[in-house]
Amino acid sequence: MYRSHSCGDLRLADVNKEITLSGWVQKTRDKGFMIWVDLRDRYGITQLIFDEDRTPKEVVETAKTLGREFVIQIKGTVIERESKNPNIPTGDIEILVSELTILNEAIVPPFTIEDNTDGGEDIRMKYRYLDIRRNPVKNSLLFRHQVAMLVRNYLSTEGFVEVETPYLIKSTPEGARDFVVPSRMNEGQFYALPQSPQTFKQLLMVGGMDKYFQIVKCFRDEDLRADRQPEFTQIDCEMAFVEQEDILGIFENLTRHLLKEIKGVSIADFPRMTYDEAMRTYGNDKPDIRFGMKFGELNTLAQHKDFKVFNDAELVVGIAVPGGASYTRKEIDKLIDWVKRPQVGALGMVYVKCNEDGTYKSSVDKFYDQDDLAKWASATSAKPGDLVCVLSGLTNKVRAQLSALRMELAERLGLRNPEEFAPLWVVDFPLLEWDEDTEKYHAMHHPFTSPKPEDIPLLDSKPGDVRANAYDLVLNGNEIGGGSIRIHDSETQALMFDHLGFTPEEAKEQFGFLMDAFQYGAPPHGGIAFGFDRLVAILGGQETIRDFIAFPKNNSGRDVMIDSPANIDTEQLKELHIKLDL
Repeated sequence: MYRSHSCGDLRLADVNKEITLSGWVQKTRDKGFMIWVDLRDRYGITQLIFDEDRTPKEVVETAKTLGREFVIQIKGTVIERESKNPNIPTGDIEILVSELTILNEAIVPPFTIEDNTDGGEDIRMKYRYLDIRRNPVKNSLLFRHQVAMLVRNYLSTEGFVEVETPYLIKSTPEGARDFVVPSRMNEGQFYALPQSPQTFKQLLMVGGMDKYFQIVKCFRDEDLRADRQPEFTQIDCEMAFVEQEDILGIFENLTRHLLKEIKGVSIADFPRMTYDEAMRTYGNDKPDIRFGMKFGELNTLAQHKDFKVFNDAELVVGIAVPGGASYTRKEIDKLIDWVKRPQVGALGMVYVKCNEDGTYKSSVDKFYDQDDLAKWASATSAKPGDLVCVLSGLTNKVRAQLSALRMELAERLGLRNPEEFAPLWVVDFPLLEWDEDTEKYHAMHHPFTSPKPEDIPLLDSKPGDVRANAYDLVLNGNEIGGGSIRIHDSETQALMFDHLGFTPEEAKEQFGFLMDAFQYGAPPHGGIAFGFDRLVAILGGQETIRDFIAFPKNNSGRDVMIDSPANIDTEQLKELHIKLDL
């Protein structure tokens, strides 16, 4: 037996017990006649004491050789500490060591294994197995486990069945690039890693499974950022014989359950907002509604004077910044520089200071009088003391630019409290979106999303106006889940493929297995998938998902710890009949 207790177990009630502990040496303090060692495992830290008067001499000598991260086993007696440490649960006791065994020596680690380490992100990623020993990362992984268990238990009590789906599948166009895997046994052919189990969960509904879920790995070969990895985890769910309201109700309750169990927060309302309203009032389809600063459209109020910038714009729109009238000209200039960065892309910004005395001071006073500016303030709900920031240009671009500014200002003003939670359903997404590069429509979600039945006649005449039976769950400005009611009959699915530019032959080649299955009696069905990594990070009060993943990739999609991706041996390439052309 390597241990009778963990390093987080022992308390004053255990004094005089003979125990055995194993773990890693956190640090040592050698006073010559006495040595203290902090022993650490996953459960905590226990202080060990080696006393020349009470510990065998050979054990003391061995203790003098211990270094950081040595793996050791000790036997000894629990005693009360003279100088207690209130900062750790085991701080009232220590172990008087009688036996010491070095299980494994360790070289000096490249960074200190402490909560506040001296290791930068790159070095910690390279030695991730050491980083996991640190409490912040260890606790993030334990927190992830806690969320996963709560999800599994909730869905199981609701009658969902966890079913595993394949990882080696067929490449299908679902919006992002596939990772492909060559098949040795089928020369010149490739599997793809699934971007999601979409078609399989629909087939499970055809198979009569009724309620399916899976906490599953998915893969997309796309550009990375703080909340995106090439391999990520979804809570994937599907239900048969349901309508949109059935699905929203189940997964509202799942979100309530998680917030209550993990954060102690009770959420009563999950407001609904259409996609059009979200874009018009917040500039994006995942608005953070913990704070105001709603958009005010100003076209009718700003395009009647000789200000060419506004007159030529497709959209003139502004937001009111609480307390922003106190900003100096230098601070406002910095805001203008911020929106002009390439990442945002605005050409400039007009501002209006709403003075406490009811007057207005603007960067366009030459063109607009006090009555005009008062109307702008009213349209953006600006109060005395606020600052109105106005952008103009092409509708989609300027909405995205102002949305970015709104979020940046909220961050600066401390309006994005990670301990405050504001969920929101965004519904009635467009079924199709126009792609300027290919000059054709693409499915905004995926080709299996059902159109609103009443909008189907518009597919021929106004395809851009057709609404999808789709919904996203947004939490604190992050999309944490998205889904739709699916097409469940072959005729509508064929119609959808036609409007996406598939020939009948192409549709048959790509999705014939699904359309064939529909001919054997597919029930009405729909589902949702939560981004599990993102959900865990938000519940954990973080913006980035990396610390909640055991072995993440860096921004280039590389695992620097194992140096992957890597070159393949020439013989392997020959066996797979692959020739590189670099």
